Amino acid sequence: MDLERWITNTIKIQSIPAPTFQEANRAAFMFEQFSDLGLADVSIDAANNVFARIPGGSRKPAILSAHLDTVFPIETQLEHQRRGDLLFGPGMGDNAIALGALIELAHDLPDSHLPNDVWLVANVGEEGLGNLLGMRQVVNRFGENVLTYLVLEGMALGHIYHRGLAIHRYRITASTAGGHAWIHAGRASATHAICRLGAQLSKLTLPIEGRWSLNIGQITGGTSINTIASNASMELDLRAERAALLEALDQAVMAAVEENRSEEVSLDVDEIGNRPTGEIPDDHPLVKAACMALKEAGVKQCRLEAGSTDASIPLSKNIPSICIGLTYGSGAHSLEECIEIQPLENGYRALRSTLDQCFKME
Repeated sequence: MDLERWITNTIKIQSIPAPTFQEANRAAFMFEQFSDLGLADVSIDAANNVFARIPGGSRKPAILSAHLDTVFPIETQLEHQRRGDLLFGPGMGDNAIALGALIELAHDLPDSHLPNDVWLVANVGEEGLGNLLGMRQVVNRFGENVLTYLVLEGMALGHIYHRGLAIHRYRITASTAGGHAWIHAGRASATHAICRLGAQLSKLTLPIEGRWSLNIGQITGGTSINTIASNASMELDLRAERAALLEALDQAVMAAVEENRSEEVSLDVDEIGNRPTGEIPDDHPLVKAACMALKEAGVKQCRLEAGSTDASIPLSKNIPSICIGLTYGSGAHSLEECIEIQPLENGYRALRSTLDQCFKME
């Protein structure tokens, strides 16, 4: 591993805008890197997922992936700064540094006499409303004949995500007749209806125990300050550690929606995201291998976590999978996002050791 080369490539990747559904240019960069290094079967599919194979033995392949997309709009100024041990820039840790790690693996692994093929995958659609689209397509491509998925994220060194959070996302739209604020005073307002519903949802309680969350991420609607809104909507994110808990949350939300419908107010619910749950146990060989690799690399923490990552898709199909981090950082999803440079060597060492242990799991 060449640290300065990794940082240089990371900065190049970070400087290429890649909002969800607009990852083509960043995918082209990864394709070029893999091709220039002479990897086998380098390709880009119709969705802009990038694939490259490092030949090994004839047994089940291991898949190492990192997502291409960021949360930042296309017009975001993707500036970067290096200050001592810190590297700043929107999307630097989520997920440019992990994509840079794939390029480092492309340099290092061909000389490693691998017992299995290793596929390097840069996939689309992990963030926002991407709904894990890219990883769904990746898993469909490879099927169940896979040794493991190691999903790489930038800023979660010491964390091992081996459980997928169950997530449902909805857009709830209110529609009314609308009208003039003074002439038609008293008519139902779509924005008022959405605000009332949002206030009610913010106070929900559930009859079963467990960790869950409800977030109203966006509210839009209305025409002008003196117009009774005829249309308004909210986007709702529901999460739970267990499928049964998410189902209970779903039912509570739908009951609140039904309670707020009337002759004057129409409320329509559209599903805009559905991320599955799945897990491997704490004592699974893959989890134990990743924990041991962190310890041997000098990383003191080993936290077993549930999270919404690309690993949720293979986990939902009972394929051994984890998501692991490469360094520490802060400011995720903000313009002040930054990563620490020094821990990258330990993170990379732990990644390589985890991969080596995976080959012994068959």
